[in-house]
Amino acid sequence: MLRNGLEPWHLLIVAIVVIVLFGSKKLPDTARSLGRSMRILKSEAKALKEEGGSGAEPGEQTRSTAPADAG
Repeated sequence: MLRNGLEPWHLLIVAIVVIVLFGSKKLPDTARSLGRSMRILKSEAKALKEEGGSGAEPGEQTRSTAPADAG
């Protein structure tokens, strides 16, 4: 059914639909905010690697294993 996957003209149609839906004025702002989000994500991932990648702090582990109050 989808032997060839995405062809260049498929991507062109998707780009045209995005421009029509969001308008050419909002696209630069959207791209700028997406870039900022990617930089934040990269910096957070780098900080986690530098910490040792433990993931959760000891305080978070005690909260998740503590029984819930039944009252």
